[in-house]
Amino acid sequence: MTHCDRLTLTMLNTNPDIQRYLDALWLERGLSENTLQAYRRDLSQASAWLASRGKTLSQATYLDLTECLSHRFEAGVGARSAARWLSALRGFYRHQVLHGHIEEDPTAQLDQPKLGRPLPKSMSPEQVEDLLQAPDTDTAIGLRDRAMLELLYASGLRISELISLQVNQVNLRQGVVRVVGKGNKERLVPMGESAIQWLVKFVETGRSELLAGEGAVLFPSRRGRQMTRQTFWYAVKRYAAGAGISQDISPHTLRHAFATHLVDNGADLRAVQMMLGHSDLSTTQIYTHVANHRLKSLVETHHPRG
Repeated sequence: MTHCDRLTLTMLNTNPDIQRYLDALWLERGLSENTLQAYRRDLSQASAWLASRGKTLSQATYLDLTECLSHRFEAGVGARSAARWLSALRGFYRHQVLHGHIEEDPTAQLDQPKLGRPLPKSMSPEQVEDLLQAPDTDTAIGLRDRAMLELLYASGLRISELISLQVNQVNLRQGVVRVVGKGNKERLVPMGESAIQWLVKFVETGRSELLAGEGAVLFPSRRGRQMTRQTFWYAVKRYAAGAGISQDISPHTLRHAFATHLVDNGADLRAVQMMLGHSDLSTTQIYTHVANHRLKSLVETHHPRG
């Protein structure tokens, strides 16, 4: 155990300034014990680092904290952890200034670490194929789920858009689905031939078995009503496990796979934007980064000088 670690463990229970701040957080904001422990840990680490240089948290300057943050980056701390650490310090120093313990906030001029936008998780075409074939299509439920998975991958719908689809929103002859997305904005999304075939099969042979009388919802639940997001979410998890896919899969993963595979194969980004229902092209551009990341991985893996 390093000297800094020993100081941190000691200060977890003895630093009165930190404890007063955490008590105030608990009273004013009702934070959970886990959140309070995270704040305590981050503040205690900063306090220990400063103590090793002969200073306390209340004596720290802007330059001290800049050096401390730089030290954390050199030690391999990621941007998100550094951002959380800095957020804890900002709150602490605001509290100190508010109660007259210090005159100036040394974090006021510290820049927030830039958080790179995480790339969306996708699936390989082979994984998608395994998932699509997982439902038992000899049953009405399995047939429904196969049609839903096919449509999800063929059109990139959000799960909320998928489960709320009405029969009159799908034109099987023209091969398009009319989607009501965020902000009640409508868009027309084409369906692939495979999705159309499974939809036809479900509508003709499976849907009536699930419906309790008349109903407009395209994909009824076992009780003949609109299914919940959770029901389909758990179904996707179950099919992924049955298909031997170890990756964490959700309905949204298929939406990402839809967009990623289109961009990988040269689809126009604005066309993908329209099909996904993104109001801003910058949201869709994340998939160009996914494609570039995949190409880089391929080169590193297969090129002799990668």
